[in-house]
Amino acid sequence: MLRPPRALLLDFGGVLVDGPPRPPGARRSAPPDLVRRLHLLVGPAVPEDRIGQDLLDGARRYAEWRHAASAEPRPVELGHEQVWGEFVTVDWPEPAREAVRRAATPLSYAWSWRDDWEVRPGIPEALRAATDAGLPLAVVSNALCGAAHRDFLTAAGLGDLFVVQLYSDELGLRKPNPELAWRAAREVDVPVEQCWFVGDMPDRDIRCARRAGAGAAVLMRSARTGRARPLSDCAPDRVVEDGHGLLDLLGRTLGG
Repeated sequence: MLRPPRALLLDFGGVLVDGPPRPPGARRSAPPDLVRRLHLLVGPAVPEDRIGQDLLDGARRYAEWRHAASAEPRPVELGHEQVWGEFVTVDWPEPAREAVRRAATPLSYAWSWRDDWEVRPGIPEALRAATDAGLPLAVVSNALCGAAHRDFLTAAGLGDLFVVQLYSDELGLRKPNPELAWRAAREVDVPVEQCWFVGDMPDRDIRCARRAGAGAAVLMRSARTGRARPLSDCAPDRVVEDGHGLLDLLGRTLGG
C-alpha cells in the first residue's frame, strides 16, 4: 500500500495537459506563424524556407540535448538565448543572430505554445479532489518557456489550484535534478518524503522522484511514455492512464 500523500507534485506536459498524437507517417512542419515572425524579425538575410528547416533541425537537436541531459546527475537548463543560438541560428548571419538573441524570450514563448493543448481527461476532477482533501499542489516541469504553460493553466481555470509552479527555464535546473522536487516540497511546506510525484517520463519524472526521495513516484502514461526506454532506476510505484486513474488512486489511498 502507498502511504497517503500530503501534497502532489505534478508534471505539466503528459500529465496535466497534452496534445493529440501526430498521425503515423505525418510529416513534421515548423509552426507557420513562428516562421513568419522570425522572417519579419531578421529580414531577407534568412529566407522563410530556411527558417522553417532550421526550426525543425533545431527542435531535433534540442530534443537530443534534453535526452542526454536526463542521464546527468544534476542537469541544468539552458537559457532562451542559448537554445536559439546553439540549436537554431547557428549558421545565420550575425545581425540575424543578434536580432533573435534580443527577442529570445518572446520567441521561446511562441515556440512553446501549442494551440492543440488540452487538459487531460479526469485532471480537473483529480486536482479538485486533492485540494478538497487538503493536499497542496505544485507543478514541476521542464519547459522551454514556463510562462506559456502558466498562461494555459490560467486560461483553463486550473492555475489557482496550485500553490506554486516551477519551470526549468525560470530556475535554470532540469528534471531529473532532484532540486526541483525539493524546492517544490519546500514551497508547499510538506517534506518531500510525504509528497507524491506524478509524471509521464521515466528518465525525467520517475528518476527525479527517486533521487529526491519522494514518498511515491506515479507514472501517468502519455504518448511519450511508450517511446521511453525501460530503465532499472526508474520503476514507478504505481501506473495510471490519465486523471481518472489518478483520482481513483487518490480515493483508494485516502480512503475516500
